[in-house]
Order: sequence, then structure tokens, then C-alpha cells
Amino acid sequence: MFEQTFRAIDDVLRKEAGCTTELDYTEQTSWMLFLKYLDDLERERAL
Repeated sequence: MFEQTFRAIDDVLRKEAGCTTELDYTEQTSWMLFLKYLDDLERERAL
């Protein structure tokens, strides 16, 4: 699950203008993974 999520994020961010390496969007990737974690946590607690 984690690998699929990371690859999807990586594909989207790689297409952005000005992003040539993973280091260019490390902050955005970290933020998106954090938001995914919070979303999953909220869904789990809602049950």
C-alpha cells in the first residue's frame, strides 16, 4: 500500500515544471503522505 501511494505521488510531482529530481519535491511528498495518514486515521476512528 505504501509503495503504491508513494509511486502515485512521485508520478504526479515528477510531471510538475521545475522538478528534476526527487529532492526537488521531498517536502511536498512528505506533506502528502502525512495527509494520507491523517485521512486513514480519521476513517478508522469513524468506524
